[in-house]
Amino acid sequence: MKTAILTLLLILSFLIVITILLQPSKQNSAASAFTGGADQLFGKQKARGFEAIMQRTTAVLGGIWLLLAFLLMLFNAK
Repeated sequence: MKTAILTLLLILSFLIVITILLQPSKQNSAASAFTGGADQLFGKQKARGFEAIMQRTTAVLGGIWLLLAFLLMLFNAK
């Protein structure tokens, strides 16, 4: 059981990295962070289309990853 959970964690880790890398970047977000334009960086802009799908996918994969990590911790404690 531990091996199966560990394998799923590894696969999910790669999937999370891939989904993060596939997300479209915000233009000038790094530049605005360094020049004081934080209102644009942290502004409330609703994601649409592909960006929304990628954000939801990343959130779901992250939640599953956390759940599996917690289960692995419980199995290792026994």
